[in-house]
Amino acid sequence: MHEVAVLALHGVIAFDLTIPCETFGRLSLPDGYRVRVCGEGPEVRSSAFTIRTPWTLAEAVDADTVIVAGIEDPSLPVPDAAIEVVRAAAKEGARVASICTGAFVLAAAGLLDGRRATTHWRAAQLLAARYPQITVDANVLFVDEGPVLTSAGASAGLDLCLHMVRRDHGQAVAADAARLAVAPLDRAGG
Repeated sequence: MHEVAVLALHGVIAFDLTIPCETFGRLSLPDGYRVRVCGEGPEVRSSAFTIRTPWTLAEAVDADTVIVAGIEDPSLPVPDAAIEVVRAAAKEGARVASICTGAFVLAAAGLLDGRRATTHWRAAQLLAARYPQITVDANVLFVDEGPVLTSAGASAGLDLCLHMVRRDHGQAVAADAARLAVAPLDRAGG
């Protein structure tokens, strides 16, 4: 079973949090995915609601894939615990990804240094200014840099998750996941 840990930090963007949960969690495969939402605390605040998370950030370290959901205010400091978790997971060989402004967590951890990355177009200039060692491309839906992946904002997270399913299980399974989401498997970005 492929373990997917979705990190929920305070100020999480609800849509970004649910995309990987639904994409990976709804697939019926013999050796599919198990999704865990790992929170910064037992309760995580978003602008619309507060959620309770059964797993802690530390429990994400042993996942096969770690996905950082977007945060509402990327100008705030990234929590040290989140930086430590994504670094440790990457060191253990996990695939690490971000949706939207979750890229700021990967950048703070140094995982995007020397790489091409993307984030929501409204935050792209801030990411590039704060982390000049990253080549920020705001004109794509997602960037696949092997073990580290980033997506632009909102629905581009779905494009990224479908891409990861395709990498893991092939085109037919990814097409099934897209069909479940009532979304195109591939679409142009920019």
